[in-house]
Amino acid sequence: MTAPALVGIDATGTREAWGEAGFTVDADGGVRIGHVRMQTGAEGRGITAWTFAAATNVDDIDGLTTRIEPDAAVEPTDHPNGSTLIDHIVVVSPDGARTTRALGALGLEPKRQRETNQYGDAPFRQTFFRAGEVIIELVSPAEPGDQDGPARFFGIACTVRDLDACAALLGDALGSIKDAVQPGRRIATLRHKDLGLRVPVAFMSDEPA
Repeated sequence: MTAPALVGIDATGTREAWGEAGFTVDADGGVRIGHVRMQTGAEGRGITAWTFAAATNVDDIDGLTTRIEPDAAVEPTDHPNGSTLIDHIVVVSPDGARTTRALGALGLEPKRQRETNQYGDAPFRQTFFRAGEVIIELVSPAEPGDQDGPARFFGIACTVRDLDACAALLGDALGSIKDAVQPGRRIATLRHKDLGLRVPVAFMSDEPA
């Protein structure tokens, strides 16, 4: 059985703001990044929903608004910032096991896990799922705690053809380029709030040949 593919995201932010971030925005506010269509101008904060091409019909994954479009097809477009696809989308949960079960109900199975301190002093667990060309990175406490509440969307990281060219285009709107966790790759974070966006965005160099 084929795992469901992530094909859509709803995100806040105006067409103009996403354009300033170097994305090509269609007349209807859509941003086609690889085979994922991001609809801008959503009401709320940050990323508000996602859409999967899947056989299972669900409308909620542990608090994450979910839409199903079994036959959805998205044609990529070129972007001034060089984005070719969404490398990964980050989801944060106070209970990683619970959210993993909810993702499993849609047919998404964890591929690997690692523990890290990059999100603070306490160890966090990263659980990775493959959803088409996009990786879902689930971030949760390594040890269960007293916190409760639903999972929530955090942000996205896009693969670009040339990270140095992306940095030259965006100037001060992009943070410094650093080595990524993935071997041989580099990453830089968009200063999204300076552009009026509420979705954290990072740009990554492509995987080494």
